[in-house]
Amino acid sequence: MVDKGEVIGIIGCNGAGKSTFLKTIRGLLPRQSGEIKYFGKNIDDYKEKEIAKLVAYLQQDVNIGFGYKGKDIVLAGRYPYLEWWQNESKADNELALACMDYTGTMGLADKPVNEISGGQKQRVLLAKVLAQQTPIMFLDEPTTGLDMVYQEEIFRFIKELSQMGKTIIMIVHELNLAAKYCTRIFLLGEEKILADGSPQEVFTEELLSRAYKTAVQVDENENTGTMEITVKPNINDRDKGRKLLNKICHMS
Repeated sequence: MVDKGEVIGIIGCNGAGKSTFLKTIRGLLPRQSGEIKYFGKNIDDYKEKEIAKLVAYLQQDVNIGFGYKGKDIVLAGRYPYLEWWQNESKADNELALACMDYTGTMGLADKPVNEISGGQKQRVLLAKVLAQQTPIMFLDEPTTGLDMVYQEEIFRFIKELSQMGKTIIMIVHELNLAAKYCTRIFLLGEEKILADGSPQEVFTEELLSRAYKTAVQVDENENTGTMEITVKPNINDRDKGRKLLNKICHMS
């Protein structure tokens, strides 16, 4: 059960099934068991455009064809509300520009997307998701390709959206940001949801070490009061790595 306004971070090591989990609850992949409901109605009872008015999905590694400009991509978020013969209205265009302004991409409205950086493209895609105007947003690694300034900014956007009533479920690799901004965490590991709770409940050294299969350290920053999560150095692995590197560097 997910409540309105929650910011849920899906975390876990590579290969834990985070993207598969997100795609499954969106209905893009077949589920193995159980049922998925949106607003009390089974997902199988919705038409695709009906789901698209409820859930916006920002996927990983979006391939965009040559020639599309930033505004074109954002306007694509309006497709659930248009019939195939309809063009975007003046209101649709105004909304698209407002979303681009919010995500700091207004200057990319008329620029071909294949000519911008990965971080810029990611923010254009976030504007597209916003333009879809859904109560629920699924984000698969929304800060991919962004530097630390924009990473923090995206998480602040997400927090603001949740405060306006939107429910956000996203895959997160930046655990320190997840601890700071998420209200709830799904920790995937051992082929299941290993833990489900608040960051304080889930971000323990025992649980994280189990999920990531390495020693994890959790501290509290005395200045900010936020959690800081790091990997504990493994002396044996480090020594082995030095020996291998020394061998590689001296091979003829």
